[in-house]
This record gives sequence, C-alpha cells and structure tokens, in this order.
Amino acid sequence: MTRFPILAATLAGLSIGLLPAPGLAAATASARPARTTQQVLAASTPSDWRPLDPNDTLYMDLPQGRVVIELDPLYAPLHAANIRILAHEHYWDGLAILRVQDDFVTQWGDPAAEAARPGHPPRSLGHAKATMAPEFERATTPDLPFTKLPDGDVYAPEVGFGDGFPVARDPKTGKTWLVHCYGMVGAGRDNAPDSGPGTELYAVIGQAPRQLDRNIALVGRVVEGMQYLSGLPRGNGPLGFYRHPVHQTKILRVRLASDLPPAERMHLEALRTGTPTFAALVESRRNRSDAWYHFKAGKVDVCNVPLPVRTAAGADNR
Repeated sequence: MTRFPILAATLAGLSIGLLPAPGLAAATASARPARTTQQVLAASTPSDWRPLDPNDTLYMDLPQGRVVIELDPLYAPLHAANIRILAHEHYWDGLAILRVQDDFVTQWGDPAAEAARPGHPPRSLGHAKATMAPEFERATTPDLPFTKLPDGDVYAPEVGFGDGFPVARDPKTGKTWLVHCYGMVGAGRDNAPDSGPGTELYAVIGQAPRQLDRNIALVGRVVEGMQYLSGLPRGNGPLGFYRHPVHQTKILRVRLASDLPPAERMHLEALRTGTPTFAALVESRRNRSDAWYHFKAGKVDVCNVPLPVRTAAGADNR
C-alpha cells in the first residue's frame, strides 16, 4: 500500500497561553546583554527543564543505535493512543526502514503493506485501528500553550512553540497545528485523509517541507538519535524507496518507555518553551553574538530554533 501524498508527489514544555504578551517579542528585551546559545543553556536552572513523559516516549532500536521519539497527544491524541497500542503489542519489531529520500524523509513500517508478495501478508494490527480521523489541525483554545515568534512566517499567520513543539496558528480560523520542521514525525497516509493510523511513520531529515502542514498528521518529534535516521543510505528507487529488501534497515524493536522497567528507561529532559530562558535562547538565534558572526539577522525561522534535550542530572543513559 502506498502511503500519503508525500509518497506520490530539538521542542519541549509549558508555554504562555494565547495572549501576545508576555511573549517572545516582549521577553527578548530582557534577554540583553546578548548571549550565545551555549551561555543561555549554561545559565539555565532545573526548573527550565522538564522530564519526558514515559507514556509519550518511544524507543526505536536500530542496528546503528536508538532513536527516541516524543509523542504529542495535545495535537494528535488519537494517533498517539493508536501508536501506544502498536508499540505495546510490538507491531514494529522486525519491520524495516522502507524509504530514505534525500533532503526529505526517512520512513518506516511494514514492507508487506507497501508491496504485497505471495506468502508475505501484511502484519496484523492487533488491537490498533486501521483508519484514523485526520488530526491535521486542532481548535485554538484559551488553555492551549503558544509562545509566539516575533518574525512572521510564509506559511501561516503566526508561528511559535506550544508545549515543546513548533506550531502555527491562524487567529481568523481559530486553528492551530504542528509544523514540519527537521526531526518532526508524522503518520503516513494514502489519499484518503483517514488512511494514516500511525502504522507507517516518517521523520523529516531535510529542509522543512512546510507544504505538508495541515495535510498530514504530525504525531511527535525525534529528541535523540536523529543521526541514525538522517545518516542512512538513500533509497535507490523512486521517491527514495529501497528497490530490494536487502537494502532496508531492520527495526530491532519499538517500545514505549512506560512499558519498560524504570531501570531500563532513558532519563531525558527537554527545555521548556514558555520561560524567560527559552526567550533568551530564541534571541540568541535571532541575533547571533558568537565571535564568528559579524552580521546579525535580527530574525529567525520557527524551524531554525533548536529545542535542546539533555540527560537528567545524575542519570546514566548508556
């Protein structure tokens, strides 16, 4: 089965509501004197960071290493729930990376669902759903976290960060949605909007394909191990698909962190996106004060703001 038109054709924490102030535009004034991103992070406090929720954290183990994905049930609650079921029932174990298209996406799922072969039926979905109501956008509500960027956007009236993810919104329509930045994870689909239940996932590995926004459900983001997805050999078939199974990277296993004993979990923290520290980080990217820079842009794109993730103090994630 061919999944979604994409085949055919680092951000964490609590934000500051819907009012434009206090927002990044106002908070940047307090971010002076100019600091580098490294200096901002070095001055952060424990309260600037929050632990990843084990119930929203996926571990995908490849032969090359572990990829950690944070799900976003705030924007894709139905998909997140279905993905949890799939992980709990070990759906992806032994499946494969199907596609690596240069400057676009790495995609994984069931090879038999893409190209049926005699004696190789698609894997059972178990208790997971085969179709899913599209979660391309959601209603903008007063309690929805949103930290607005001051520099505008080409694809949306407003962009910023919500609960640790890059988001966009339209005040006229009252809608908010996740955006396709590097490392974002989406649910592949066919032409039908409800045909992407999360069985086949992809991660953006190139320039942000923002034309996909609101056309496909984004379900989370890669917070660690991105190199294991972006560094794979590119597919030698159309659209970056591998022509032969021998070229596909096998998935060893996918697990929810909450399904593992605490001793086997990785203890990661993400920088909150609704704090003065995050506002200072954004300003450090808008106006680079690193010694190498001689011109300050005074602007930043939503996909050019890093969302740092670190190992919790005292933890050993080896």
